[in-house]
Amino acid sequence: MQFSKWLIALPLALSALTGCSVVERLVYRIDINQGNYIEQREVDQLKFGMSKEQVRYVLGSPMLVENGYPNTWYYIYSHTPGHDETIQKDLVVNFNDSDKLVKISGDYKPGSNFFEGVN
Repeated sequence: MQFSKWLIALPLALSALTGCSVVERLVYRIDINQGNYIEQREVDQLKFGMSKEQVRYVLGSPMLVENGYPNTWYYIYSHTPGHDETIQKDLVVNFNDSDKLVKISGDYKPGSNFFEGVN
């Protein structure tokens, strides 16, 4: 009788200790997307000298505009796949005092036509 208790308890104990990562992978976890999803083709539409309204039309509203620095807009996107590491992409858009676009930085490159200006 004592042997049968151990026979049942041993596999349960081993699976509790060693199988955590396997069991965790079997549990469904949703992907979590937060922030502004931006693609390079949208960034390619930006041109030097665009107004804030034009940039907002192309990219949408920024995720963050700091108090005291209204000419710097932050577009932040975070994607967390169910069981994998989080991926974050940032785009920082800078305007001059006349509210005209002067600089793009972050994980996206300005388009090849960025310095052509706005017609």
